[in-house]
Amino acid sequence: MAKSKSKAGKISVDGLRSLINKTSGLDVAHNLNEANPTEVKEWIPTGSRWLDSIVCRGQLGGVPVGKFTEIAGLESTGKSFMAAQVAANAQKMGMTVIYMDSESAIDPGFLERTGCNLDELIYVQAQSVEHVLETVESVLNTGAERTLFIWDSLALTPTVSDVEGDFNPQSTMAMKARILSKGMSKLTIPIANTKSAFLVLNQLKTNIPQGPNARIVAMTTPFITPGGKAMHYVYSLRIWLTGRKAKSAFIEDESGFRIGSEVKVKLEKSRFGTQGRNCAFKILWGTDAVGIQDQESWLEAIKGSDNLKQAGAWFSLVHKDGKEEKFQTAHWIEKLKDKKFKTRVLEIMDEQIIRKFDTREGSAQDFYDVDKE
Repeated sequence: MAKSKSKAGKISVDGLRSLINKTSGLDVAHNLNEANPTEVKEWIPTGSRWLDSIVCRGQLGGVPVGKFTEIAGLESTGKSFMAAQVAANAQKMGMTVIYMDSESAIDPGFLERTGCNLDELIYVQAQSVEHVLETVESVLNTGAERTLFIWDSLALTPTVSDVEGDFNPQSTMAMKARILSKGMSKLTIPIANTKSAFLVLNQLKTNIPQGPNARIVAMTTPFITPGGKAMHYVYSLRIWLTGRKAKSAFIEDESGFRIGSEVKVKLEKSRFGTQGRNCAFKILWGTDAVGIQDQESWLEAIKGSDNLKQAGAWFSLVHKDGKEEKFQTAHWIEKLKDKKFKTRVLEIMDEQIIRKFDTREGSAQDFYDVDKE
């Protein structure tokens, strides 16, 4: 008798969804065949097509909208430069940008040269970790959508206890990590539901392990980032920047002054099936034309393809019809001015790096369209 009553009184799946949403006061229960709130449907280009190509399998990616992303690096590896380009690209996509700066090192002229609209960009002096988290929460609570929050940087932002206390590090030990653990648990779902993005800049610090296996740990994990384990878990994408100290890793002008440097990139963590992938590019920071030398890196990106042959100082690009077009490295940028040549290069990049290219709305393709200057 009890069994038949239970069967007769069974609530449908749709009814259970409605019940959960009514109880929560929000739409938290979904049919994944109709709407997937966890899927990344939009990406903010980083300014490097090679980097965007290695972020997500099957499509051109970038900084994922609705998720948390970390850009961490050694000193002078271009963290703020990349963040500025992400900010400019986000504005072009119609997103509001809130730049929270604890380092007081942002130059308005630099932001303008990277393409940012200063009238539409909100600059906030990040006074403390609590202030950053409260600012994000307050903005999201207004119902604002499609907002890019940039935090520059987590490592240099103090807690309220740090500001009000003494200089003894043990007096506030683990305070930042504990605050971030609580803050991230509160902000993760609101960031996703408002189609916003949280980009955190951080520092790579030398790992100094202790114990009998210290040498092995130091070799396998040479760098760490401050902020605690909670941040490691909340990030959907962790981009680590390093560089070489060799003279050949720098760009110099006619007078021998350094105006740029080479950056090596590694995806330390990726929820998009691409963890551990690498790329490299150079950043100009000492000229009026600041930013990533994007097209210059494409040649290196496609060198492993069967459609690019090398014989000494000469390369041959193989077109779809089998015809080969020869060139030298010095003429690479000039060759890219030809639409047919550039289109073929991008096709090879998609085949070589992305494997299966997806042109659906929300990908970063429009930012690298061959018809754009």
